[in-house]
Amino acid sequence: MTAPVDLRSDTVTRPGSGMRQAMATAEVGDDQYGEDPTVRALEEEVAGLLGHEAALLTPTGIMATQVLLRALVPPGSEVVCEADAHVVAYEAGAAAINAQVQFRTVTGDRGRLDADRVRDALRPVGFPNTEVGAISVEETTNRGGGAVHGLALLTALRAVADDRGIPLHGDGARLWNALAATGEDPAAVGGSCTALSVCLSKGLGAPVGSLAVGPAEVIADARLWRRRFGGAMRQAGILAAAGRYALAHHRARLVEDHANARSITERVADAHGDLVDPATVTTNILYVRTGTRPATEVAAELAEAGVLVGAFGPHLLRLVTHLDVDAAACHRAAEALVAALAQPSAR
Repeated sequence: MTAPVDLRSDTVTRPGSGMRQAMATAEVGDDQYGEDPTVRALEEEVAGLLGHEAALLTPTGIMATQVLLRALVPPGSEVVCEADAHVVAYEAGAAAINAQVQFRTVTGDRGRLDADRVRDALRPVGFPNTEVGAISVEETTNRGGGAVHGLALLTALRAVADDRGIPLHGDGARLWNALAATGEDPAAVGGSCTALSVCLSKGLGAPVGSLAVGPAEVIADARLWRRRFGGAMRQAGILAAAGRYALAHHRARLVEDHANARSITERVADAHGDLVDPATVTTNILYVRTGTRPATEVAAELAEAGVLVGAFGPHLLRLVTHLDVDAAACHRAAEALVAALAQPSAR
């Protein structure tokens, strides 16, 4: 039986033989004591790559975001971010509970923040206004269909933050995709943020892990909060080895995922031009409207055809390409999607 083409997310990837071998042979120690050499090597590598002093391995991207917000932002203050940002929409209120901050949201262009609009959203300093603690930017934008801010926009946002004397926090869950799309210098992009998180288990295909990256004193504080949040680990070098393998072998190939996303979009646009805009697909995420058909109905029909996608709205599907779906699988998915969108609603 043909395996399904799973386009629900780039988190569904499974480690290949090379990555499994790296994990099996990893040199390990107790990371809580700072004695795991593979974790230390990964943290030093990523910090250097992204232009910062230090990094901290965490089990998840949400934990990396939360320990950074806790380390960067005073409790009771607010974080300015885009209205559909992951930190607002998909983290189960974690920032209110863990970092003890609130959000002031700004509507952007496909999730991208505009520096002037962010500046206008900053509340005046002084009583009775809520203190502004940080600006947070997502790269790439999840709800924005993988749109990229890029270095120029990030630099402009950093200037707004610096003018106000607050940090610029980066949610870099798909930063590797952004860098692959633009070809920009990782150290310049990473250094544009006061501190940021990056994920190993999305486009890079590692099974677990993200890193919080920033100045040494910020990461030291984040390490303490990782323990308080229950994220301290022991022989985590097994996981870090997967991340190091992914950085060495899977970064360059991210452009293949972007090409596959564009090919699906172009095929659907050829058949149903009103349901998708190829110009909006720059990385590995694409959204497809389902017209009058409910998205859940179309997703169920696709699943029967062996293609898994996500229903992200009443009439909206999300597809995410990744290293476990090649060009042939994406062609198969595109043809199934074209056929499903041509069918009348069963309701």
